[in-house]
Amino acid sequence: MITLAAPAESLTDAGNTQLVVAALLGIAAVVVLIAWAKVHPFLSLILGAAVLGVVAGAAPEKIVTSFSGGVGSTVGSVGLLIALGAMIGGLLAESGGADGIVNRIVGRVSGGALPWAMAGVAALIGLPLFFEVGVVLLVPIVLLVAIRTDIPLMKLGIPALAGLSVLHGLVPPHPGPLVAISSLDADLGLTLGLGLLVAIPTVIIAGPVFGNIIARYVPATVPLDLLPTRRDSGPRQTEAAAQRNVDGDLLTDDDLLNPGTGRPGAPVDDTGTETSRRTPAFWPAVITVLLPVALMLLRAVGELLLDEGTTARQALDIAGTPIVALLAGVIVAMFTLGYQAGFSRTQVSSVLGGSLPPIAGILLIVAAGGGFKQVLVDAGVGDLVADAANGANLSPLLLGWLVAVGIRVATGSATVATITAAGIVAPLAGSLDRPGVALLALAIGCGSLFFSHVNDAGFWLVKEYFGLTVGQTIKSWSVMETIISVVGFLGVLLLDLLL
Repeated sequence: MITLAAPAESLTDAGNTQLVVAALLGIAAVVVLIAWAKVHPFLSLILGAAVLGVVAGAAPEKIVTSFSGGVGSTVGSVGLLIALGAMIGGLLAESGGADGIVNRIVGRVSGGALPWAMAGVAALIGLPLFFEVGVVLLVPIVLLVAIRTDIPLMKLGIPALAGLSVLHGLVPPHPGPLVAISSLDADLGLTLGLGLLVAIPTVIIAGPVFGNIIARYVPATVPLDLLPTRRDSGPRQTEAAAQRNVDGDLLTDDDLLNPGTGRPGAPVDDTGTETSRRTPAFWPAVITVLLPVALMLLRAVGELLLDEGTTARQALDIAGTPIVALLAGVIVAMFTLGYQAGFSRTQVSSVLGGSLPPIAGILLIVAAGGGFKQVLVDAGVGDLVADAANGANLSPLLLGWLVAVGIRVATGSATVATITAAGIVAPLAGSLDRPGVALLALAIGCGSLFFSHVNDAGFWLVKEYFGLTVGQTIKSWSVMETIISVVGFLGVLLLDLLL
């Protein structure tokens, strides 16, 4: 689900058959190495990309350049967002703010309604958020609620993921839908309204309904090592095991607020005297988490309502950039969560730094997934699928969905699938009325979400955050994405009959 940089040159001159075989063998190599040989996903993705490139007949230096470019673009976008989101999550949990949110949710919503509440919250924040940002901000809450309520993780996680994914693929201001609307010359307001009509039943079926079913077959447990939680202070560390701050001073247990590797100590005042912990209030915690959402939403509103070049538009464009918005969230969280809880500056710094080691593995796996995807794209696999569908004699809606499905499965990128499919079927839009063009954009969006698997960075993001095996991720996440694609497309066809 990451926008890819265009390749500087073709990776290979292989024929169509050779490209298909290369893609299949590359994907098979990743699956076999992880599932059978038990090789770490990071190494498996690197080796899978190598297999793909070699079978396609690409020169070794081109394979390395392509893979490295994909890794760099992924880390430069998704990697930074994950790190900043993890910092907000660390402060939210260590300060007690997350506990306050969980207590309010659990206290106000009954057990049976929690999956529906998760789907609703995810769909709401998914309106302005990129998928990866929504996962980073929402998953810690899902994990905490699962622990506190003893509800199966998949029963809560699938609804949250469905809400985020549906909005990412169908509703502007996400990049894929916006490009499809522009390429097809569709009416943005009409597409947005019809997209929400399709999204509601799709989220329900792929979220709470499917989550309740798959929870019986995927007994996932909360990965505690990835979840920043408050813990009681235990025995003091030895000096050899202790960490030091940037000045070289020894950090004691009272200083360490290190989710995943340390224990939070008692808050201290300016004189170094221990004080009682002050749990942040519910609304300051919620406002802090939603601040990046609000900034990105304001940017989207500005793009729709304000003229380019105006001061207000430029200010919103900057403030609503995902990296800037999340950075602002981290800074605000330091005050509303960290200092408000009574932590010293050293303690706040420790929890920010301590939130990064647990996600190092996720960052590497997601980056390698981006590299594998880039090799697929540079080899021309996506173009091969698009070319094969060009001469098909199918209805515009079905053709748009099928082309997007093929490119999505081949490249793993929903955005690339949407952009490419919209370009292919754009000539057909002239023969449709306004609702028909809007539905064509939505059909393409539905196809772009079909069966996320090992070549999608989102696949590895979900796998690691929920502590799943590859098989469990396919059973849950991949099947959920397929349900979203099929149910959403059926909704588009139904609207086509009614309009």
